[in-house]
Amino acid sequence: MSSSLPTLLPFALFAFVASITPGPTNVLVLSNSARYGLTATLPIIFGACASAAILVLLVGAGAGSTLTSSPMLQTTMQWIGVLWLSYLAWQIFTAPAEALAPGDTQARLGLVGAASLQLINPKTWMMALAVVSVFASSGEQRFNHVLILSLAFFLISLPCLGVWALLGAGSARWLRSPKAMRRFNRCMALLLLISAWSTVGI
Repeated sequence: MSSSLPTLLPFALFAFVASITPGPTNVLVLSNSARYGLTATLPIIFGACASAAILVLLVGAGAGSTLTSSPMLQTTMQWIGVLWLSYLAWQIFTAPAEALAPGDTQARLGLVGAASLQLINPKTWMMALAVVSVFASSGEQRFNHVLILSLAFFLISLPCLGVWALLGAGSARWLRSPKAMRRFNRCMALLLLISAWSTVGI
């Protein structure tokens, strides 16, 4: 376990940067937190973080080789993810301008949706592949190191997405009027579209 420490420290920085920087998941967390509240966003955070951590384990077990050897599969997964995110962006864009009731579950992403989004996102798979290739050692301790990296990524990404949820919850105080809510919804929808379509061709 101690032999993984020199690798774990730079990995922690990598995981922090990968989790805190803006992306589709971050935008969805921000939007859902502002519209539905912090508590309603917790399943999204947990689902996204757990799914990404599981991908690190799967890639460490060899599942990533299938993705890297099949460009067609990568492209298919990419377009499924982009189209799904575009649909979610449309839902946000056309959401009612009035403040939403806390009990309204329409258009919420949820735990399963957030986890599924990570599973079909080839960039997340590539991230997991980079993690295993760069930070996991070889030899008999490889799987143990992958397990440590997976758990570390989960623990680091949770508070990172939590920051975005807090930002969303804090912005809710400025969304008291229908006009402000409409502007917020459209801004979030555009940001989600930009973050999703910027991955096309990468």
